[in-house]
Amino acid sequence: MNYENAPSQSLASKGHRDEDGALTPATRGTKVFKIVAVSFGLLCILQAAVNISLRLAHFSDNSDNETAGTKYSCRNVTEEIDQMKQKLTNFEYYHQQGWLYFRSSFYYISSVSKSWYESRKYCLLKGADLVIINSKEEQDFTRTFQKVMWLGLTDRTKRRMWKWVDGTALTISYWHSGEPNNFEGKIEDCAEIRFYDVENSWNDIPCNDQNFWICEKTVTL
Repeated sequence: MNYENAPSQSLASKGHRDEDGALTPATRGTKVFKIVAVSFGLLCILQAAVNISLRLAHFSDNSDNETAGTKYSCRNVTEEIDQMKQKLTNFEYYHQQGWLYFRSSFYYISSVSKSWYESRKYCLLKGADLVIINSKEEQDFTRTFQKVMWLGLTDRTKRRMWKWVDGTALTISYWHSGEPNNFEGKIEDCAEIRFYDVENSWNDIPCNDQNFWICEKTVTL
């Protein structure tokens, strides 16, 4: 039997070009499959690239937020340190000038005597004022110096309405027994600490009398 003109079995199974040079159906199917496979691969790569981009963007946003939070936190700490430095500077300044610190205020006790008006003028020039007693603790503190001293308390309205130098009305008082009294008909419109051995130590005397004084400056530390 003559097989010389018979087509090759392997070529027929794989697909080949016909007599006109066109691809056989098997060859065309193989080509389409390759195109589909390559396209699918490209889609997979594109999807992976999109996922990576989204993750990087999310990480960048979180990093920016964390960085902003860190900057804000650092700024707060810096401000607190600056405030603390200022407070320490204030404390050191007043301490060197002979002021004493007690319960959020600095106090200056004079070593000379002046009238109530001149005493207050001195305090005002120092950025302070004559002492205002707001509590029993502060009253006890002022008595420890054992000096007769001016208070920031007056009755210059002549109506027996005692007020502190900041304009507030007198609510807590520590008048000595029988005070205030305009003793012997004198005009006693200013208050002093006189009977410092007892809690109720206040007395009223003429504002032009000479006394030591105590300044107070409120400074929060």
